[in-house]
Amino acid sequence: MKPIQVGLLGIGVVGSGTFNVLKRNQEEIKRRAGRGIEITMVADLNVARAQELVGPGVTVVSDARAVIANPDIDIVIELIGGYGIAKTLVLEAIAAGKHVVTANKALLAVHGTEIFAAASAKGVMVAFEAAVAGGIPIIKALREGLTANRIQWIAGIINGTTNFILSEMRDKGLDFGVVLKEAQRLGYAEADPTFDIEGVDAAHKATLMSAIAFGVPVQFDKAYIEGITKLGATDIKYAEQLGYRIKLLGITKRRAGDAAKGTTDGIELRVHPCLIPTKRLIANVEGAMNAVVVQGDAVGTTLYYGKGAGSEPTASAVIADLVDITRLHTADAAHRVPHLAFQPSAMSNLPVLPMGEVVTSYYLRLRVADETGVLAKVTGILAEAGISIDAVLQREADEVVKDIATTGQVPQTDVIILTHDCVEARMNTAIALMQALPSVLEPITRIRKEELA
Repeated sequence: MKPIQVGLLGIGVVGSGTFNVLKRNQEEIKRRAGRGIEITMVADLNVARAQELVGPGVTVVSDARAVIANPDIDIVIELIGGYGIAKTLVLEAIAAGKHVVTANKALLAVHGTEIFAAASAKGVMVAFEAAVAGGIPIIKALREGLTANRIQWIAGIINGTTNFILSEMRDKGLDFGVVLKEAQRLGYAEADPTFDIEGVDAAHKATLMSAIAFGVPVQFDKAYIEGITKLGATDIKYAEQLGYRIKLLGITKRRAGDAAKGTTDGIELRVHPCLIPTKRLIANVEGAMNAVVVQGDAVGTTLYYGKGAGSEPTASAVIADLVDITRLHTADAAHRVPHLAFQPSAMSNLPVLPMGEVVTSYYLRLRVADETGVLAKVTGILAEAGISIDAVLQREADEVVKDIATTGQVPQTDVIILTHDCVEARMNTAIALMQALPSVLEPITRIRKEELA
């Protein structure tokens, strides 16, 4: 059978990895796909460099639309990235009857509903395994492997840059800014790392996993996003002493409402730093590695671990999508795996809950004057808000300010409080009241805590 022909838009790090792995393992891939898969056309602005990478026998052009217009191309791989021209090209490829493979999580998290609807109307596939967690086959696991399950929650370390930074902060006791510069020097962080360190990249990925897990439209605009820029070495050290690690997690949960607690049915979709018990496997994922924990009602807890980025790990996921499309290329569109796991006509309108309605537990660190009655006032505020305390740790007053006569400063200390679960809005109110106390000397640090049990 004639090999299926693929057009590649963008031959950067992932594109070159895809070309090389496909070429190197072509016989193994052919045995699995049932026919050959060949990249026969590449579009890249740097034509000379692209031609050097692919060698003779592959047509290289500067205009991506020439690839889409080629009637011999069956599948288009989009590796340009971003929301702009990539969206236009993906929609044009779909309109031309081409299947699409993309690693563009930002595009799908923001415009996925429109793109998947266009693909369904045209009877073509949009595959995006490489868009989440690089080489880890988490999309396939959620769409197919766990299809018997009612997914209850997902929690993932899905950004390698931030995980590397947090690992280094813990190991070396350094603050965020110092480690970020080192991460940039080593190539783990971009020159402009905003999408990574502010949690946006992780939120793109969490949005896609949430849609697949719960059969809802992609709703990136409703995700709560908080990065790691405000974390300090102090809190990482205290977390360790309390038996926790701090990780940036992408979390999505299905929540049943409770009239007694004033909560409603919905989905939590959030990215923020979390305290996780050190005994959990995901708490021990270090460096630039990724890991995703999925809780299903039938299977229980499953963990997916591996490289979340890089040339060949991501290429592994891109090629897996190529193989899937090749196998199903001639199948009736109605018999293919739906883009978001659920049949389009059976998608749910379950709402994404605002952060104020999320239920979780908390780590609080208060820098306070070391004087009688401070702790009683703080715990009294929490009690009045209906927030129960799990543990309290009060440090000794700092030596540098113990002697008021010499320093002119009031002795200060850190009070660390771990709470039980409560509604976020209630915690927000309590923090505002505690912050207003004259004895609370600095902004209160609040980090959410997830037991993942």
